[in-house]
Amino acid sequence: MTAIGDADTMKFRGCHQGSEMNDQPVDHQPVLTSVRDVHKFNEDRLASYLNGRLEGFSGDMSLRQYVGGSSNPTFLIQSGHQEWVMRKRPPGNLLPSAHQVEREYRAMNALRDSDVPVPKMLLFCDDESVIGQSFYIMSKIEGRITTSEMVGFEPKERRAIYEDFVRVLANLHQVDHIAVGLEKHGRPGNYFARQVDRWTKQYRGAQTDDVPEMEKLIEWMPKHIPDDDTTGVIHGDYRVGNVLIHPTEPRIVAVLDWELSTLGHPLGDLGYHGAYAYHNERIPYTDELTERGIPIEAEWQSIYCEMTGRDSIPNWHFYVAYNLFRLTGIVQGVYKRTLDGNASTDFDMEGQRANVRFRAQRAWALVQEMDSQSS
Repeated sequence: MTAIGDADTMKFRGCHQGSEMNDQPVDHQPVLTSVRDVHKFNEDRLASYLNGRLEGFSGDMSLRQYVGGSSNPTFLIQSGHQEWVMRKRPPGNLLPSAHQVEREYRAMNALRDSDVPVPKMLLFCDDESVIGQSFYIMSKIEGRITTSEMVGFEPKERRAIYEDFVRVLANLHQVDHIAVGLEKHGRPGNYFARQVDRWTKQYRGAQTDDVPEMEKLIEWMPKHIPDDDTTGVIHGDYRVGNVLIHPTEPRIVAVLDWELSTLGHPLGDLGYHGAYAYHNERIPYTDELTERGIPIEAEWQSIYCEMTGRDSIPNWHFYVAYNLFRLTGIVQGVYKRTLDGNASTDFDMEGQRANVRFRAQRAWALVQEMDSQSS
């Protein structure tokens, strides 16, 4: 496996998207295919550019594309006995702040010597005359991919992977962003207010339908932001589908897809995984989670608190509701790119459309629960 990420929308051998949680054999390896027509570019020009710039590159090159993902298309480059991974911006008309491959490159390069495992960054190119979009090259890391349901793992292994997943997130949130050179990776303070404004604009820019719950959230969110300006490096899309698991051991060997990384509130990251893993239409009820070795939501919070020295997490429902709101904007963007024909892979468009509504409805239900508890 290589550094690709986004396994929750990625196809891997032995499992189909949307599978029920079961213990059928799955090898958790990604699928490669020829480059999709929409993502084709002049491969000879790329080979010419890499020759002499990428150590180990022999001049001859084969290129294949990873199947899956919903953001920046990802490719496997082979030259001689060497292999690398390339990520580039997709073609077409893009939202102004989306698909920032330079942000991915900067974050992973800064974290190379930290306790957060990342691929080695090798080359960044912002000269669009080469292949039409900016791109970067990174090392290939062997590992397994999976989804939040972790189909095909034994309960004991699932538990160990989830605990290591939390450990890596805790390590990230304790990185000194100034010491690693990420002091300009975002604006410190006022994180949630800025993010609510950003994702409102992103949603509006990609909006295709009227979703009443999203309209209510757009009005409610700015008025209920917790008074806490803690700042640190956050991943922005931290979930099981964006990490690589060791080929044989239950531990994380790389965190991927740093496009949405920034300086922000650590609980934004934590709430994102909470929203993705525990407020998801595909995730089963608490008893089944426990049977399968996946920590329940409260237990997962407790593990994080222990690793970061926190006593508790006040306003937890806000952080989850905010991230469901944010995910609604993200999925709406994926749906719009699919409609426009420039998504990184083929998606079930009606499924994405329904997902927009589900996440907005779930977020609004949490808001109503918060309001009822405070009244």
